[in-house]
Amino acid sequence: MSENWPPVHDKLEEAGTPPVVVEIFRCHYENLCKGTDAYLRESQIEPATDVVDAEQLGDDQRAAGRAHLDQVAVLKLNGGLGTSMGLEGPKSLLPVRGNQTFLALILRQATTLNVPLVLMNSFSTEEQTATAIDGMDFGDVDVLAFLQHQVPKIDAETLQPVSWPKDPSLQWCPPGHGDIYAALVTSGTLQNLLDQGRRYLFVSNADNLGATLNLAILGHFVEGGKSFLMEVADRTAADRKGGHLARRSDGRLVLREKAQCHPDEADQFQDITQHRYFNTNNLWIDLKQLADYLDDHDNIVSLPTITNRKTVDPKDSGSTPVYQLETAMGAAIEVLPNTDAIRVPRSRFAPVKTTGDLLAVRSDAYQVGDDFSVGLIAEREGRPPKVDLDSRYYKTITDLDRRVPTTPSLRRCESLVVEGNLVFDEAIVIDGAAKLVGGEVKRAVPAGTYTGDNTIG
Repeated sequence: MSENWPPVHDKLEEAGTPPVVVEIFRCHYENLCKGTDAYLRESQIEPATDVVDAEQLGDDQRAAGRAHLDQVAVLKLNGGLGTSMGLEGPKSLLPVRGNQTFLALILRQATTLNVPLVLMNSFSTEEQTATAIDGMDFGDVDVLAFLQHQVPKIDAETLQPVSWPKDPSLQWCPPGHGDIYAALVTSGTLQNLLDQGRRYLFVSNADNLGATLNLAILGHFVEGGKSFLMEVADRTAADRKGGHLARRSDGRLVLREKAQCHPDEADQFQDITQHRYFNTNNLWIDLKQLADYLDDHDNIVSLPTITNRKTVDPKDSGSTPVYQLETAMGAAIEVLPNTDAIRVPRSRFAPVKTTGDLLAVRSDAYQVGDDFSVGLIAEREGRPPKVDLDSRYYKTITDLDRRVPTTPSLRRCESLVVEGNLVFDEAIVIDGAAKLVGGEVKRAVPAGTYTGDNTIG
């Protein structure tokens, strides 16, 4: 560590990195150099079972939430580019309902509630997002934006900052959304919100259209006096490899990620009957309590190190292997005082990570409400359709738009699997669970209603 750290420190200093971020990164870098065991064993935790159910909240909580609406701001994590779907720009500028983008819907939601919107951008999304906002007519709502920090990628062989002259920007990466706490301070956004009388902050991902400001949950959060509240949802078989909520032996809640699971305990980690809840990444933060904590802890929320193994150029698997040292903002549930979790319906977790997710949200299984929230129609009873599209032909947004000019009806769809080079340009209805199989030659799916297994052509 003593030999390796100076060049890392120099690179951070040359980039003008705030001292608090340098100190945070030094701790994570030290963990990397030491090979610190980050495993959280089953013997150290207990399943989390006693979680309040948001669906049991009522009119009293909604009234309390509405009474405190003038003390709330909404923050969206807007650092993603959506490169996995072939996007070059911010993912939030992707059209999801007609011509309406994630960002347009988010702005209109904030306008309807008359609450400030805060965007945590990355260096990759800042400029295009600002240009898009300037071109939108969304009313008088305040929009605040700040940048998450950058940290160097670490060469996996030398443990030095990686060098990549072909594109020096690829030598840097965001330090994960756990950077939110430091970035709120260094940007002045935390103090700005408090000066405006905004004490409560609702945080979610920009691509999760199910995550809207819920008055009942706000009322519950305010009345409970907690510093931090995590929305969790029931794990299903599809979530078994993801992180889960648990309790330490001293009663503290903790978020255990897959990287913290010892290989010998993989079966227990994936047992959704034992560990029932996963983190939706929808969080509620009491900014006053956060500010008090930061004042007492040198502006640092010490989160567990997440070591991601990548290549310096994510599009080139043959480029230099690197470590990206990151943190997750949900891990603060173990660090901050007086934290809690609340179970929410699955409808509040509807991220768009694939073109299949996007097709579902564009379909008639979802609707845009009067408040510009996007949610499942009532008859879905909170159950989103699961759409799995053949990555050979539907991986990118361009692929999807070319092959699905007419979105099929999914209002009665349980699941849709598409294999092969198929085009949806007719009136098509999916009923229940359906699988459509074609070949490598492009074929149009004939108009009609489909269920079960179907061979096209």
